[in-house]
Amino acid sequence: MKTMRATVTTVLIVGGVLTQHVVRAQQTEMTGIKRTDLQQHDLSAPGREAVQVRVDIGPGVAFGRHTHPGEEIIYVLAGTLEYQIEGKQPVTLKAGDVLFIPAGTIHAARNVGGDTASELATYVVEKGKPLLTLVK
Repeated sequence: MKTMRATVTTVLIVGGVLTQHVVRAQQTEMTGIKRTDLQQHDLSAPGREAVQVRVDIGPGVAFGRHTHPGEEIIYVLAGTLEYQIEGKQPVTLKAGDVLFIPAGTIHAARNVGGDTASELATYVVEKGKPLLTLVK
């Protein structure tokens, strides 16, 4: 009986984690944009977690204005991306370039090249909050 209970509990936990992962990925899927969750870990700072994702953006595709509940650290893997950070001039980055976006800062990104552009985004965010909030 204990083995059956343990098995059922394990299945429910794993199923819940997988469902949460799929829902999170689906919430950020947009035409021409693919987000791949790579890892997510609690940090030693209470209430904070690190989330790392790969974002692939098709040619000419823009990701609208949004914020994150923490810092975003960007490393451009491929292509050419233009970032618009509220209150600053647009910045264009190519493969190998990096960008830091402070917590809660409104920003947007656009692929200004002819090929798919990719970035590695690392977020240091408040645990339990939505990773991304769209801004009108």
